[in-house]
Amino acid sequence: MSAAPTGPPRPDAGRQVRLLRLDDGDNVYLATADLQPGEHLCSTGQLVAVVEPVGLGHKVAARTIAAGDQVVRFGMPIGSATERIGAGAWVHTHNLRSDYIVTYDTRGGDGR
Repeated sequence: MSAAPTGPPRPDAGRQVRLLRLDDGDNVYLATADLQPGEHLCSTGQLVAVVEPVGLGHKVAARTIAAGDQVVRFGMPIGSATERIGAGAWVHTHNLRSDYIVTYDTRGGDGR
């Protein structure tokens, strides 16, 4: 026979993980579902305050990211912030620039 749990219930009791941290060095989380503003459980065990709607598979800033700082996902830089991104904010093409070399130009050129 197992003992009954003691102490107050955890604030995340019954919540499903909605944000993933893929690597300890990441400064973004990945949404595992469409999210509305509010507190969501992260795979780290903490509750994260998401400040705007975020779609499934999109990124949420784990902390404030200064303009020009690299955005790191899965331990690798994926681009740079084009503006200050507050903790809990959606990270996408409106505030993130790829740092990769352009290899194709949609106007038909090769980007050189």
